[in-house]
Amino acid sequence: MQLTLLALILTLLTVIGFLIGRSRAAASVGGRVAELHSVPSYHGVYVALWAGLPALLLFLAWTASEGWLAMQLVLSALPERLTTGDGQSVALLKADILNLARDISTGREPDPLVAEAARRYAAFRDLADWSLLAVGASLAVAGLAWGRHRIGPDLRARPVVERVVRVVLVLCSLVAILTTVGIVLSLLFEALRFFTVVSPLDFLFGTHWSPQMAMRADQVGSSGSFGAIPLFAGTLLITVIAMAVAVPVGLMAAIYMSEYAGRGVRTWLKPALEILAGIPTVVYGFFAALTMAPFVRSVGEALGLDVSSESALAAGIVMGVMIIPFVSSLSDDVINAVPQSLRDGSYGLGATKSETIRQVVLPAALPGIVAAVMLAVSRAIGETMIVTMASGLTANLTANPLQAVTTVTTQIATLLVGDQEFDSPKTLSAFGLGLVLFLVTLCLNMVALRVVRTYREKYD
Repeated sequence: MQLTLLALILTLLTVIGFLIGRSRAAASVGGRVAELHSVPSYHGVYVALWAGLPALLLFLAWTASEGWLAMQLVLSALPERLTTGDGQSVALLKADILNLARDISTGREPDPLVAEAARRYAAFRDLADWSLLAVGASLAVAGLAWGRHRIGPDLRARPVVERVVRVVLVLCSLVAILTTVGIVLSLLFEALRFFTVVSPLDFLFGTHWSPQMAMRADQVGSSGSFGAIPLFAGTLLITVIAMAVAVPVGLMAAIYMSEYAGRGVRTWLKPALEILAGIPTVVYGFFAALTMAPFVRSVGEALGLDVSSESALAAGIVMGVMIIPFVSSLSDDVINAVPQSLRDGSYGLGATKSETIRQVVLPAALPGIVAAVMLAVSRAIGETMIVTMASGLTANLTANPLQAVTTVTTQIATLLVGDQEFDSPKTLSAFGLGLVLFLVTLCLNMVALRVVRTYREKYD
């Protein structure tokens, strides 16, 4: 409640600061705005920044450190028998304190000392929140008064505001970059932990995937088997089927919309195709499991074929339908970017419309089309829900599209579902699969960018 109230106070004071700064700047020159160094709106933003930015920085710094500081103060008051031990016991102690402070049951009778520590932790957090509210509101009022005092005809408000905006833009860029770096490093670190237990050669070239680890040493299969070739083969099989559906249909749809369809038809046809991209993948999964898979099986049985109830063909077809908008929309944009002068020159030489499309338009748009297909392949490789619901979890090493297979992403989702022990090879194998998936999609994107840069034709 205190943090919400502080946010409301900061918002109110920021708006008031903007209005005061703008009106005071105009009043300082008697309404002759031309005599100001910066327009009144910049003065308003200047005061608003003084009112809101210092308090916001305090809020962010305190929010980032308050929980850690409170926990350290509470742990320092506990006896050493509770705070000394391995990392797991200390982590469990911290979790118990947090749960008890939030009135969440731990499922067991808590130690009286831990319960008292939880009460102290909750009291400290409550006091800290009220203190933050008071200090933050006071800082915002002081900043508003200081900014208002600085308003005058000679105040260079615009450069100051633009510098602050530039810093904010740089910080936003750094957040995106650092997030990506953090994801990559965490994935790499956990994958390296996995490869210290399982040989990379066995993982990359093994033909049997059974990551289940037994709870006791005398159970069968207690060591697990982490050969990922069946997963790679299943991923490749479903991706090929999906591309066999998405690329021809998407490309033909793009050619029709850009070269043959009238303006009215294109107006409704392109949004209708792009609606497919907005449908949640779980809906496609339902369609694949309840409609496409039984249909494929009935057709196969009518032809005398042995079709599994969960097949790669059903999942691949539905995935291809889902990917059609990626190929059609991107290809349509690329084809429309081909200059009309090339078409006119082809018509002037006596070529028909179809000949112009085949021999002029498509070659000119080929780099963009290849890039669209590469991005679609990356999308297909990363799909999870459709495969999970329509193709199953069986790691079969087969090229038969009528059999059940599984993919890399499906196994990652399966391995990380529920409460898992992150020290076991079973759980760590998900990070090994994730690293391979990341490298494959990165290579595909790099190939797409290289193709576009190498073969792109530039027109005046």
